[in-house]
Amino acid sequence: MTTLAPDPVAPDPKATDALARRRFLGRLRGRSTGRPIWRQPIAVAALVILGGWLLVALFAPVVAPYDPLAQSPDAYAPPSGTHWFGTDSLGRDVFSRVVHGARLSIPLALAIVSLALLIGGLLGLVAGYVGRFVDEALMRLTDLVFAFPQIILAMAVTAAFGPSTRNAVLALVIVSWPVYARVIRSAVLTMRGEDYLSAARLLGIGPLRALRRDVLPNSVGPAIVLATLELGNAVLLLSALSFLGLGPRPPAAEWGSMVALGSQDLSMWWVSVFPGLAILTVVMAFNVLGDALRDRIDPRYAKGR
Repeated sequence: MTTLAPDPVAPDPKATDALARRRFLGRLRGRSTGRPIWRQPIAVAALVILGGWLLVALFAPVVAPYDPLAQSPDAYAPPSGTHWFGTDSLGRDVFSRVVHGARLSIPLALAIVSLALLIGGLLGLVAGYVGRFVDEALMRLTDLVFAFPQIILAMAVTAAFGPSTRNAVLALVIVSWPVYARVIRSAVLTMRGEDYLSAARLLGIGPLRALRRDVLPNSVGPAIVLATLELGNAVLLLSALSFLGLGPRPPAAEWGSMVALGSQDLSMWWVSVFPGLAILTVVMAFNVLGDALRDRIDPRYAKGR
């Protein structure tokens, strides 16, 4: 007696899609095998420094012993018990101005990076997922922005609109978004050939839903690492514009403008050294933290060192 083999059961497309997504996410988790940040002493030190600066910025009116805008006849006083970081040419307390400068430089850097990430991330998602002429047009636009040095283009934009805090932020967003577009586009192009995206297209899932549900969550890791690294660059660029007189207008306490004021008379070293050290510590902390996050997400970088 012949036994008939049962008909093969067609796989459920939704189950196949879910399985492919789980496998892809599993590979992503498998790559995140670097040392945790709390086991890296340098990264912990960077977090402590950034946490300290954030607390200083938050409680600046309590930490600063003087009004950062208050002038006094005690001009160019060297560091002492009365004025820890000395005074500038107008008799203003340098320590108080450095403390209040954190309330300006750090939030502005966060705003610049957030806006650049939003604009560049959206354009990168669209370019990588849609492809063809849309990708070509957006990438040629990024090439156009990359053709100019960042600081030169930022100076041109700020000079065109007029020196101010708002225009400085606008200029730095304009010169910063292309790097995010490139990175997100590369991540999307890597994912386009994955089985779960092919299954989503076969199921009739629209591009917007696929971008929101599948592509965007898997692009968050590289975007966070890049944004952390770019925070230090944003602080530097903002300070450079302020140094050139194209950032926040005096008498605002901003680190770059304070360094510019001190450079007028280098014999009074404390006027420029202390805000310069503030810039140095913040930028170094952001860079170290960004490297630690990158090593955590993709330990191949750590192995190459």
